[in-house]
Amino acid sequence: MACSSSTSLPLHICHGNKLTMIINRSHAVLHSIAISFLIYYRAFFLFHQPTPIIIPWLLLFISELLLSFIWFLGRAYIWRPVYRTVFPERLPNDDKLPAIDVFICTTGPDKEPTIGVMNTLLSAMALDYPPDKLHVYLSDDGGYAITLHAMRESWSFARWWLPFCRRFGIKTRCPEAYFSRTENHDSDSKNPDNFMVEREKIKEQYVLFKERVRRAGEESKFKDKGVYTATDHPSCIEVMEENSKEGLLEDQIIEMPLLVYVSREKSTSQFHHFKAGAVNVLLRVSAMLSNSPYILMLDCDMYCSDPTSARQAMCFHFDPEMSPSLAFVQFPQAFRDISENDIYDSEVRSAYTILWPGLDGLKGPVLSGTNFYIKREALCCHSIKKDIDLRELKDSFGPSNEFIKSLRQDYKKPNLNDNGEASNMLLEEAKVLASCSYEDHTKWGKEVGFLYDSVAEDFLTGFVMQCKGWISAYVAPSSSSRPQFLGTSTTNLNDLLTQGTRWGSGLVDVALSRFSPLFYGSSRTSFLHSMGYAELSLFPLLYCLPLWCFATIPPLYLLNGIPLYPEVSDPYFSIFLFIFLSSLSKHLHEVVVTGRPIRKWINEQRIWMIKSVTCHLYGSLDAILKKFDLRKASFLTTNKVTDNEQITLYRGGKFDFRTSTIFVAPLVTVMLVNLASIVGGVYRIMFMGTDWRKMFGQVLLSFYIIVMNYVVIEGMVLRKDKGRIPLYVNVLSIVFSLIFLSLGSTIISN
Repeated sequence: MACSSSTSLPLHICHGNKLTMIINRSHAVLHSIAISFLIYYRAFFLFHQPTPIIIPWLLLFISELLLSFIWFLGRAYIWRPVYRTVFPERLPNDDKLPAIDVFICTTGPDKEPTIGVMNTLLSAMALDYPPDKLHVYLSDDGGYAITLHAMRESWSFARWWLPFCRRFGIKTRCPEAYFSRTENHDSDSKNPDNFMVEREKIKEQYVLFKERVRRAGEESKFKDKGVYTATDHPSCIEVMEENSKEGLLEDQIIEMPLLVYVSREKSTSQFHHFKAGAVNVLLRVSAMLSNSPYILMLDCDMYCSDPTSARQAMCFHFDPEMSPSLAFVQFPQAFRDISENDIYDSEVRSAYTILWPGLDGLKGPVLSGTNFYIKREALCCHSIKKDIDLRELKDSFGPSNEFIKSLRQDYKKPNLNDNGEASNMLLEEAKVLASCSYEDHTKWGKEVGFLYDSVAEDFLTGFVMQCKGWISAYVAPSSSSRPQFLGTSTTNLNDLLTQGTRWGSGLVDVALSRFSPLFYGSSRTSFLHSMGYAELSLFPLLYCLPLWCFATIPPLYLLNGIPLYPEVSDPYFSIFLFIFLSSLSKHLHEVVVTGRPIRKWINEQRIWMIKSVTCHLYGSLDAILKKFDLRKASFLTTNKVTDNEQITLYRGGKFDFRTSTIFVAPLVTVMLVNLASIVGGVYRIMFMGTDWRKMFGQVLLSFYIIVMNYVVIEGMVLRKDKGRIPLYVNVLSIVFSLIFLSLGSTIISN
């Protein structure tokens, strides 16, 4: 929808930083020159070395080429980063604003606490947007009775909460976040006495609301669910309706958004495509009940922190030049549980401060799974025109005539309040659209809606949209404003690496699919834009292989006194040193200019190495096995249940190593190999006459690995708390490292 504002002033402005671009491009040129010298050195001397070291030399060369390639792809982000400022106060009057459907997805209360999900829902209902143009849908993939009951309770509490927020100009509209605040009560009220009375009344209602939900949750654990389970149940759709007005003033008019519970049909005989399948059901169901032209997608733990986010998004969708080709407006993910130290890089700083602004300067950022306002037309491919054949439409959109009508340009939005018969008809049709077999023999998930080719359905869907000509925009809050959305992040190593494995698998899935950005995007979008997407899809694979090589081969040859790098006096040594220091200093520069301390740089370096030898490896292997049909696709929900002991360790800056052995054992093994190698290498230099100038490069590399990952050594031998590395993992890793070093030394000596 493209409308002009009521004023000639722009609704948004886009600006860049010329100094940053100059620094980025200058560094790219210098680093590229150094890489070309490195490649020349390796290629020229590859076949001039004694036969025993050709294989390790070649492996190092391949690793350096892979890292250089992924670095080259990443230059797309730094070529033309842009930053946007919006002016929502310049939008036209409320009666000219388009309707918005809000989609929230949850899988179940075990890992996604019900109260947290309801707080997200309530914050969405309380957005600063005309209530009659706001429709909130919750997808409950498990069909849990407690979730439906909690939604009914949320509807009742919202009739207290929404008027309170509107009357007093409350900015923090997530009840849990609001009542947890001890400082400023976040109100623009000019009558503080009346405000405090109302606040206490609402707080009392919120406590009662939470207690009712908690009791219902406890009761549901002891009730027999009958023949239905989370993986096998019929579709259920319920529109929340007005209840008693007891306790409210007679003259109080409560305007409420539409609130709808949706649980799609699940069957053990059908594959359900995880979150993408749930979103596609919401697309069809919402078309029957509200059919808004724009959709806000939210994770169930990502509440609306700034109630004006919808108006901020409309600053782009109302731009007459941008709107016709604009698919979505992406906001960053910000997290309320990040510690000052942030040892796990849980805020994902590089993505939201470097990568996304960089892509925004090209054709737009990646669709990030949550916090975006997207045009329904972009997801459903196109609006239906009168001359399109009905059979062709049913091949694309399924057999529902009512749903196909909703895609027409002249379709009138349904009104659930017209009469009971019409409402029942719409709800029955919506249940059909939520059936697990509706998509059979259609283009849903292939060309329509969210695509199913990968677990990373958001990344893939956004990429294909942009290859079809759509663009996107990225809006990050300024340093002085509040984040548009706030959620919870991973604050322990187990969840971090489990999530990283899932993400890595999904991204490599795309890289190996027919939609690979290297090939599919090169002819459909700009060269730089396809480079950025290619870097994102390939980085798990192209980081894990080189880092495993650098963490094992140079240390092994250091232990045996065989050099793999030029000696210090060789001019080519300065090339290797320059590339090493250039990469570190550029990363440090990015950390500092985004307002983070130096310890953030250390944490990110450490996590990069830890992820590369663990979850990136497993995610890449998972994607490769699925590519050859050796493993079925799976989806692990990130745990959102808080653990006080884990939180204490996280806030104290201590790693919690209580995770799977397949994650911890490789870390300990790598550290033991490098510790043994550096001790053995230094011994050779000091007592066996080995020339230190030839071995300095390998000593420096192992020293860097050990220093950056000292927390692993700390977890092995120094810590006594429950988060330490278990003794059996240390023993197992010692065995692995001894086997590797002994076998490697035997092969080298022969």
